[in-house]
Amino acid sequence: MSEENNSPVFQIQRMYLKDLSLEQPNSPQILLEQAQPQVDINLALAAEPVAEGVYEVSVTATVTTKVAERTLFLIEAKQAGIFEIRNIPAEQLEGIIGIVCPQMIYPYLRAVVSDVCTRAGFPPVLLSEVNFQAMFEAQQAQRAEQGAIN
Repeated sequence: MSEENNSPVFQIQRMYLKDLSLEQPNSPQILLEQAQPQVDINLALAAEPVAEGVYEVSVTATVTTKVAERTLFLIEAKQAGIFEIRNIPAEQLEGIIGIVCPQMIYPYLRAVVSDVCTRAGFPPVLLSEVNFQAMFEAQQAQRAEQGAIN
């Protein structure tokens, strides 16, 4: 007689680089300029179920570096992980997917962005630490506010 195990499960199945793009549209001319570049960094999170109790969570960084109005380089990197998450209460699942998983993925993404910059011939762009819990709570508050408006 086999009993079904209902204990909580949280396991990393795999971490991987899902997408990577580097563009230098104004090279080599822009490389001769001595001006200090302006760096703009945007982060995005995504999550989707892959199978029952298995989720893919990804963090995407878009790094745009410009000198005046011309792009020096643009990097878009998406680091992902596959996580097995079972027997977790629904109210906790969203937090795990929105906070815990991105916290585990983000160091890999930071390394990729820094490495690509260096390999492209530029000083590394070091992505700062991110408080995914604060980000998640802000998104929850925004959703609640929009729900109250509707």
